[in-house]
Amino acid sequence: MLYRELDIKNKDSLEYATAILYAHEDTDAIELHKRPVIIICPGGGYNHTSDRESEMIALQFMAMGYHAVVLRYSCSPALYPTALLELAQTVVQVRRHAVEWNIDNDKVMIMGFSAGAHLASCFCTFYEQPFISDAIGCDKKELHPDGQILCYPVITAGEYAHEDSFRKLLGDSYDDKKDELSLEKHVNASVPRTFVWHTYEDKTVPVQNSLLYVNALAAQGIPVEYHLFEKGRHGLSLGSRLTSGEGDREVEPSVEPWIELVHTWIGRL
Repeated sequence: MLYRELDIKNKDSLEYATAILYAHEDTDAIELHKRPVIIICPGGGYNHTSDRESEMIALQFMAMGYHAVVLRYSCSPALYPTALLELAQTVVQVRRHAVEWNIDNDKVMIMGFSAGAHLASCFCTFYEQPFISDAIGCDKKELHPDGQILCYPVITAGEYAHEDSFRKLLGDSYDDKKDELSLEKHVNASVPRTFVWHTYEDKTVPVQNSLLYVNALAAQGIPVEYHLFEKGRHGLSLGSRLTSGEGDREVEPSVEPWIELVHTWIGRL
């Protein structure tokens, strides 16, 4: 296995910001030589990046045959667009090293949980904006995502917002910029095909976040697969004991199939 820490910092990044690559090494004994890669953005309300939505997720996808990257992006007090530029730099590095790291350059997937899903979707919404490619010093084509996977996503800054995430992300610019980052309002034809899952019982990030986004995707004719599970609190991660906190609070067997559903969905690319 290849394990590498990637330097993805920009001028406003915090010291801990990094991306960690987990990649299968190529071997003549296995016919598969190029594999899809999933860039994982953990949740944490833009206050931290959750350990429960990081390495364990990467290892699950590796066991399914994928490469994975865990992005430990800068959170509060770092402000928008610091984390977005870190994600962009991660995508560029993955694409530029695709041959060396045995990556299928047509299957670069962006994945996020909760506020990390907001970051993932921000990137998949705005990646063609010149301010990103200018800051990174890259061609816009290098930023193109081939798909996004959003797990109980923070999307809207409106009625159903997880307000604290937006306040952590925007700081004193919250009132001026919150609508700019209310993503259901900015879906465009360049957003890639999308997989979304959420739970009806989520009281932290209401299910309306994903419903609003799925409706916006459908209005733009963007292919989307959406799964709404009835049971389960916010932040379930895998939904099993492997990623549960104290007291098995995040164990919900009914949502465990989501990762296999993602596997099937990626297979249709």
